[in-house]
Amino acid sequence: ILPALNTIAASQAKPTEETMKRCKTLLDYVATYRNVAIRFNASDMVLKIDSDAAYLVAPKARSRIAGYFQLNKQRKDTQTNGPILSECKTLRHVVASSAEAETAGIFHNAQIAIPIRYMLEKLGHPQPPTPIKTDNATSNNFIYDNVTHKKSKSWDMRFYWLRDKEEQKNFEYYWRKANKNFADYHTKHDTAKYHKEIRNTYVHDF
Repeated sequence: ILPALNTIAASQAKPTEETMKRCKTLLDYVATYRNVAIRFNASDMVLKIDSDAAYLVAPKARSRIAGYFQLNKQRKDTQTNGPILSECKTLRHVVASSAEAETAGIFHNAQIAIPIRYMLEKLGHPQPPTPIKTDNATSNNFIYDNVTHKKSKSWDMRFYWLRDKEEQKNFEYYWRKANKNFADYHTKHDTAKYHKEIRNTYVHDF
């Protein structure tokens, strides 16, 4: 529902017949699947985040970012638990590359994670550095300062906040393929082919 709402909201200032069609499709979906449930499995209550972005998929050269927040076990790659939060936003500013969009997505999700980490610790669940998964190697290397800055100097300076948080051991960033990233769907739902492929990849107990 979130990706659909994001797409509809982007055209609300200048709606068309296509906007109305999308609204009706969404309402039909909600009416059909009204008793949806999410299964949560017992875990170590460790916050984990899958972060993703889609470059230039929204009107006016905007990009979409998404985040899949779950509480799971200590290890990075374990079973997928039901999300405690799903993020799906359109970047307000225009970015110059897909890597910059991905980095902006990581930045957004990391900031959302700060109060969640704090609440979990206050509830008696100490948090190790929060793993944030990305499927963009350039973003991952930028955060760990493993790439030359020649092309990244134009990137928003706030993205360097990610490096500071990594040095403070608040977050741990790592790369995995897109089909292992559960935020991926929220950025690419507009593609019919992707709908078909994702049914076999993302299997949840919904």
